[in-house]
Amino acid sequence: MDARPLILLVEDDELLGEVVAHNLGSAGFRVERALTAGDAARLWSQADVVVLDWMLPDEPGLALLRRQRRLAGDDKPVLMLTARGRESERVEGLEAGADDYLVKPFGSAELIARLKALLRRTTARRRLQAGELELDLDDGRAMLAGRELDLTRREFELLTKLMKNPGKVFTRHELLDEVWGVEFVGTERTVDQHVAQLRARLGGGRIETVRGRGYRFLAGSNS
Repeated sequence: MDARPLILLVEDDELLGEVVAHNLGSAGFRVERALTAGDAARLWSQADVVVLDWMLPDEPGLALLRRQRRLAGDDKPVLMLTARGRESERVEGLEAGADDYLVKPFGSAELIARLKALLRRTTARRRLQAGELELDLDDGRAMLAGRELDLTRREFELLTKLMKNPGKVFTRHELLDEVWGVEFVGTERTVDQHVAQLRARLGGGRIETVRGRGYRFLAGSNS
């Protein structure tokens, strides 16, 4: 099995993509190329890091990124490539879920350095911890005080979403879209039921109901 990191390079400029792919290969990366957002979406889950061009022929790279970030558990490191250099546009990309940003034209050495930094950060964030509660995102396991919790896949994904955003209030509608997916046919009662189940498994105290708004995770709570 090839252990080299896999970079998904999403760039519709074939000449630029060929040059970048060659340089990344020379630096020790594996590279999978995509020319469109549709191709990128199909290859997304395989990559360790995504290098994503802002402008693509079928839809903006930013729209693809926002859609992928709505998937439960998606924290794939993404570096945006773009000719847009204004601060407001950089902020827009970062707020959409990009981890880093590189303005064209760029040097291959800087791109490679940024990708290596993203990979280091990714390795460090594969576990989430709050007090005695720990999630292993690679294995899909949850531990509480050294004891493994028997969570369903949806419970694990819901807990992951909340723990990744401690203190942030999510509405029931947001959680339905981001954990179950926008095509899920169900009611907000589904979220309430899963939160109740999680609270029972966690011993309560970690997931707070914010009246009239939704739910949030309290990172500092151990009760």
